[in-house]
Amino acid sequence: MQTMVPFKIFSGSSSRYLAEKICNSLGCELGQMNIEHFADGEFSISYEESIRGRHVFLIQSTFPNSDNLMELLLMIDAAKRASAKSIIAVIPYFGWARQDRKDKPRVAIGAKLVADLLSVAGINRLITMDLHADQIQGFFNVPVDHLYGSTIFIEEMKTWGLENAVIATPDVGGTKRANAYAKHLNTPMVICYKLREKANEVSEMKIIGEVKGKDVILVDDIVDTAGTITKAADLMLSQGANSVRAIASHAVMSDPASTRVDQSALEEIVFTDSIPYSKKSEKVKIISVAEMFAESIMRVCNNESISSLYLI
Repeated sequence: MQTMVPFKIFSGSSSRYLAEKICNSLGCELGQMNIEHFADGEFSISYEESIRGRHVFLIQSTFPNSDNLMELLLMIDAAKRASAKSIIAVIPYFGWARQDRKDKPRVAIGAKLVADLLSVAGINRLITMDLHADQIQGFFNVPVDHLYGSTIFIEEMKTWGLENAVIATPDVGGTKRANAYAKHLNTPMVICYKLREKANEVSEMKIIGEVKGKDVILVDDIVDTAGTITKAADLMLSQGANSVRAIASHAVMSDPASTRVDQSALEEIVFTDSIPYSKKSEKVKIISVAEMFAESIMRVCNNESISSLYLI
């Protein structure tokens, strides 16, 4: 009798590049799945191999457009109906996470809605990375393994050889994240205070802290239009910083983000490959989180702790 592999990994269409890297790290094959598209834009999903009694890991970031989320929901439903033993959604970038609370009357809490959709579809566990807000974990009634890109970022930062580094956050919302880096690296921290007139548009920015003569490292989770992070970099250089670099987990990089980065004071900005970055910029560097997710998948399968995977 042939021994059954206890888990299978499948990927949505937009995260296949990362799923293939994860499978290479695990030494396994990516599962066979078919996505059929209809003329009106609807699509259907079918597994082309048996997953009965298997732990099924579904890799798909839910960045816009919403087809990525719908694709994942159909993958979950199909796996449930195919008698998978458990269904683990691996969402390197959890989209809609910026809508995590009611910040004004009569608005949706998109992150909670997406959590409900995933739960109703049938996931048994979620593995994700660098959520925009940690409290989103509480929107789920299933276990959430929240990974952090800090381990690979810190290794990257060591290669820069900065002797006079200071950690900075481009807005007050990222203070906790920046403080964790500053404590681990034993460096000072500065904060940018910004005022917005509307979404994706910064009207005013001020620096709290000293950057003169420092090599600044801006820390963020998401870079969308790059308006905030490039404005912060330009402001810090104008106030006497020696250099300004940035790290950010998710390269949303909506237009005109790449142009803004190229024209800014940033020497370099480093992202993970949680979502694909297809545009061109000499200042953008992509490092992979495939090995970190591969190790997390193995530890989940073996009922081992994953907290030792990250430094901060």
